[in-house]
Amino acid sequence: MPPEVPYCRSLSTPIVQFSPPLSPEAQQNLAICYKYCRGRKKMNINVRKLIPVVIMILSSFSIIRFLLITFFTTSSSSPPLPALPTILRHTDAPGSSTNQPKTSANAIVLTEKEFQLLSTLVAHKAPCNLLIFGLEPQYLYLSQINAGGTTIFIEDDINKLRTIKANSNSTQAYKVGYNIPGKEAYKLLKHARKNPACVPSSGLLQVSKCQLQLTNLPQEVYQHKWDVIVVDGPSGDTPEAPGRMGTIYTASILARAGNMTDVVIHDVNRMIEKWFSWEFLCDENLVSSKGKLWIFRIRGQSNSTTFCPAKTAVIE
Repeated sequence: MPPEVPYCRSLSTPIVQFSPPLSPEAQQNLAICYKYCRGRKKMNINVRKLIPVVIMILSSFSIIRFLLITFFTTSSSSPPLPALPTILRHTDAPGSSTNQPKTSANAIVLTEKEFQLLSTLVAHKAPCNLLIFGLEPQYLYLSQINAGGTTIFIEDDINKLRTIKANSNSTQAYKVGYNIPGKEAYKLLKHARKNPACVPSSGLLQVSKCQLQLTNLPQEVYQHKWDVIVVDGPSGDTPEAPGRMGTIYTASILARAGNMTDVVIHDVNRMIEKWFSWEFLCDENLVSSKGKLWIFRIRGQSNSTTFCPAKTAVIE
């Protein structure tokens, strides 16, 4: 018979304890707390998803506001174009078309550096006699720089001239038509090289027999001795459009009739402007350039029979 073992109770605390059953009221409060905490967790997740959307919307509003401020500031700070006289005379060339020239969408005005070079030249000589073939908004400021001098614009586009208002007796604008398309440039160049009527000392410009000479300009153009002549017209941007052969040639003749004239040619990246500049203004007279702008300094040579000195080829 086994020995009897006395019953003893463990003094350690049991590992698992069972809580007493909850009352009905406590169970109801626990259910409410569970629903509240679960809903709050979902709300936190939704708020985190909305933060990037809110940031994107605010950024878009900021960008739009910045663009609007920049646009209105630029518009309000642009100075108004200066006013110039209305058209004084129509002097279309014989045989020229009655249709108004169309301004090309590819027409390029002077760059900031090109205009700075030109305006510095005019400011250095002002007040002076300034002749400009072509009427662009930038050139209107040259008449202001040349305050006290004489400025004459020659333009073939009536629409450009209609935007000009009378302002000063010393600034005038004339409509002059051109009738020679750019595709005739090479034929005219050969004509000028062979025809004695095209040499610098060929007589009165108004009655010249040279096909390159512009004989339909206002009398004031022939009467003045010009300090600066700018050639940026006609457009000459297509083979069918009037080219600048005549304006470059005429500018070279007018320049040699004075004491010393600076002739400015724009768009020298184009073949006609480059060819005729070298032919009648001469590379040794090129004193400055910037981008597509060349400036030639021509000394008066009314008795000269050649435009450029003959160059002797050196054979080594």
